[in-house]
Amino acid sequence: MSNEQTAIKATYFSIVSNTLLALIKGLAGYFGNSYALTADAIESTTDIFSSLLVLFGIKYSNKPADENHPYGHGRAEPLVTFLVVGFLITSATIIAYESIINIGTPHELPASWTLIILGTIILWKEYSFRVVMKRSKEANSTSLKADAWHHRSDAITSVAAFIGISIALFFGKGYESADDLAALFASGFIFYNSYKIFRPALGEIMDEHLYDDLVIEIRKVSMQVKGVESTEKCFIRKAGMKYHVDLHASVNANITVREGHDISHLLKDTLRTEIPELGHVLIHIEPSYS
Repeated sequence: MSNEQTAIKATYFSIVSNTLLALIKGLAGYFGNSYALTADAIESTTDIFSSLLVLFGIKYSNKPADENHPYGHGRAEPLVTFLVVGFLITSATIIAYESIINIGTPHELPASWTLIILGTIILWKEYSFRVVMKRSKEANSTSLKADAWHHRSDAITSVAAFIGISIALFFGKGYESADDLAALFASGFIFYNSYKIFRPALGEIMDEHLYDDLVIEIRKVSMQVKGVESTEKCFIRKAGMKYHVDLHASVNANITVREGHDISHLLKDTLRTEIPELGHVLIHIEPSYS
């Protein structure tokens, strides 16, 4: 299965999961008199739209290069990640606002059966996080990683709701607002996760150097190519699921231009074969007088 297929399959899993959970949480929150569960349902609803954005971003970013986009369409993926972060921030803001309003508004205690719903949801969302995060690493997808963190943030909001409802039910009348405080805490965690998702996507857009391990692997593979005596500069930038590389390789200063040209092509082909996640590889030949 290709990286794109792996990412798309994981995204469909997220869409179906979030749709079912949003429905379950919304009904349980309404009939169980729990705003924490309703807030959870709001986040799951935004997760549906963000997962659809991720699906679009993955498919678009994997379109082949064309005349107007010689390096492909990979930068669409971090741009979609920014939109996903926007959805997270919006949902966190709505949850925080409604929680503050409800804290000062008298209301009934949540139903005890909502804890069973929440316990099941917590286990499922943590499982979903691990599945999607594993797929994001396999596919090398920034936006899919953001989608995975949606599942983790959803699990955390559910844990907060579970604690809040438990406190409200245990202490009884006068502690109804514990449910709302739990939702408010959950919104703060969503804001924090939004930053964690946003930061690497920003680094990708800005061509920030974050790939020391890959540089080491590229140098190691390069030294196995006949005619390459050493490597110098190695610049890497990520676009979508691919890494584009600029590499300076030193060869014998006394060989012909044609021989240097052949070595550079052999090096490029070897790197792309040994490290499949590489996209464009530009080799600059340097003379070695050693």
